[in-house]
Amino acid sequence: MRRRMRGTAVAAIALTTVMTVAACAKDSGTSAPTSAAGAGCEFATPPGAPAASSTSAAAGDKVDGSALKIGLAYDIGGRGDASFNDLAAAGFDQAIKDMGVKKENTRELSAAPNESEAAKQTRLRQLASEGFNPIVGVGFAYTESLKVVAPEFPNVKFGLVDSAVEGAANVTPLVFAEQEGAFLAGVVAAYQSKKCHVGFVGGVDIPLIQKFEAGFVQGAKTAAPKVQVEKKYITPAGDFTGFQDPPKGQEAAKGLIDKGADVVYPAAGASGIGVFAAVKEAGVLAIGCDADQYNQPALANNRDVIVASSLKRVDVAVYDFYRAAAKNDLASLPKVFDLKVNGVGYAASGGKVDAKLQGILEGYKAQIIEGKIKVSDRP
Repeated sequence: MRRRMRGTAVAAIALTTVMTVAACAKDSGTSAPTSAAGAGCEFATPPGAPAASSTSAAAGDKVDGSALKIGLAYDIGGRGDASFNDLAAAGFDQAIKDMGVKKENTRELSAAPNESEAAKQTRLRQLASEGFNPIVGVGFAYTESLKVVAPEFPNVKFGLVDSAVEGAANVTPLVFAEQEGAFLAGVVAAYQSKKCHVGFVGGVDIPLIQKFEAGFVQGAKTAAPKVQVEKKYITPAGDFTGFQDPPKGQEAAKGLIDKGADVVYPAAGASGIGVFAAVKEAGVLAIGCDADQYNQPALANNRDVIVASSLKRVDVAVYDFYRAAAKNDLASLPKVFDLKVNGVGYAASGGKVDAKLQGILEGYKAQIIEGKIKVSDRP
């Protein structure tokens, strides 16, 4: 039943949002030259693509949420960031539609950069005290606040994206294996690079974003052991403006491009908008992050440089949480949203990833799912 519910959620959201689709190793090992579009690397022998699956999602039970009041507390950037928050918004919107939640029984509240814990606590208390239940906090920034607020409202079901609260029975962690999706982004970057030289831009230098860096570097070097990887974080830990500063994202990307990177992968929230602008100006390529960013309206002017995206299915996790809470079945949720449960993945919108490279990606994906490749979550 758990897998049936998961499959249904993925199918439902894929039909209604453009943000999901059907988004430091040593130089060692035997390399075999394998060509792809414009590739300048020598590649390790890739795994074979797995046999095509004929499975399809089964129809799920209809959940009646017409009596619910559901709340969403955004991370900085909020709805419209073309990334992480917009995915949460998509899951929120889909849950409202599928469960018949009345519009007047929904509430979204936004955050400000570098705001105090008191502001976060006030936001969560406001939702809970006004009767919203279940409530999702989008991002690890709500961890400390929920340690305080969740015990004050023991009957409210809270979902927490990207973190957990020890000992809080009414807080459900919605965490991801971001490094697995980033690994596939690294493979794409290596195969698309003409110089065998790629780059990573992180929004804030914190463990969560380091997971993207670790996976990206490992994927690139697994595919092409001699690939060169440039890395740059926009802001240090503690300064979260790095997730909402497109000009600084543009500056960071330009620095990597000036060093020779010709494919750039940002894990930087709304700052990624600036990264794509720099990539477009330089005439190089980019990999999107979290959402299928080729199809994001906010990126329409620069989408032609986005060759693929790693997907972090925050939309699916948020949707699944609301649905499971409505059914009083939170135990059915996966402990980690990883490749195995389709919680992360990749999108190849735009037509720049050919069938051969897609086969290679599916081969690496299968090896990760089978445990033959263990993707590190630390650089």
